Amino acid sequence: MEMDLLNADPTQEEHLHKLKRTVQAPNSFFMDVICQQSGEIVTVFSHSQTVVKSSCGNVLCTPTGGRAKLVVGCSWRRKGD
Repeated sequence: MEMDLLNADPTQEEHLHKLKRTVQAPNSFFMDVICQQSGEIVTVFSHSQTVVKSSCGNVLCTPTGGRAKLVVGCSWRRKGD
């Protein structure tokens, strides 16, 4: 298997395991989740292992063992973008 290490294709890189990439990087990130009912912005870890609730008591995401599953109606954006 031949591969150009200087000009790696970004679409192929993101499908590789995090330790097999040219530059090792984690798959997790922080995100801002906006609750549709209250309009509140909450910072959530993408692989959170607990249920995340907003201050009004609405559930924003639930753990699945990998990436956290967002509730229908919540919008999100990656932190830092």
